[in-house]
Amino acid sequence: MENAKRVPSLDLARDLDTAFGVDFFAEFYPLVVRYAYPSWFLPYVELEREASVIRSFQSQVIPGLLQTEAYARAMLTPVRPDNLDDLVAARMTRQAIFERAAPPRTWFIVDEQALRRKIGGPDVMAEQLERLLAAGQEPRIVIQVVPDAIAAHPGLAGPFTLLTFDEGKGPKSDGRKPPHDVLHVDAFSQGRTALDATEVTAATHAYDLLRSYALSPEDSAVLIGDHLEGLKKA
Repeated sequence: MENAKRVPSLDLARDLDTAFGVDFFAEFYPLVVRYAYPSWFLPYVELEREASVIRSFQSQVIPGLLQTEAYARAMLTPVRPDNLDDLVAARMTRQAIFERAAPPRTWFIVDEQALRRKIGGPDVMAEQLERLLAAGQEPRIVIQVVPDAIAAHPGLAGPFTLLTFDEGKGPKSDGRKPPHDVLHVDAFSQGRTALDATEVTAATHAYDLLRSYALSPEDSAVLIGDHLEGLKKA
C-alpha cells in the first residue's frame, strides 16, 4: 500500500489511527477511494464489500475478482487511461473480500471465449488460468464454464453480477427495508446498479439458467486445465 500497489481498506485506516493515536487515516479514506475508483463504480464496490453472496457472469474476460495483476494491467492498458496504476491497484484491492473472516460465497460463470482470449500473451494468460484453478479449490468459490459448444445461452445480452446481503445490510431505497438482492450490469462507458425487484428477479432466473448450461465445476476445471496445457505447449 505504501508503494500504491493496493488501496487501503477502511478497517486498515481505522487501525492505523488507533496505532498512531491520531484521527487522520479514516478521515481521509473517502478521498483516497474516490480517486482510486471511477465515481460511478464506487457505490458498487461498497456494496460488494458487504455482500454475503456474489454471483457473477462474464462473457469476454475473466471476472475482476479473480484477475491476476498482470492480466488486469494487460486488459486495461489498451484503453490508455491516465490513471492505469490506480485502476490496477483498485482492482486488486477488491479481492480483499476473500480475506474476510467470513468471505462471501461466490459463484463465477464464464464463457469459454474468456479462456481463449490470450490477454497479455501466453505467459500472462497461463498465470491467470492457474489462478482460476487455484481459486476453484476454495470452499466458498465455485467456477463454471459455458463451453463453446453452447452457441446460445441466457448470458448473450452481456455480463452481470448479483449481490445478496445478510439481514440489515445492503442499500436502502426510500427508507424501506434493504432489498435482498442487487443487480449490477456492465456496459461500455459505465455500469449501473439496479434495485428494481422485477429486473433482479429476471437476472436471477437468467443466472439459474446459465448454471444449467455451464459445465460442472469439476468439468470446468478440466477444461481450464486443457487451455492451460495448450498455452504451455505453444
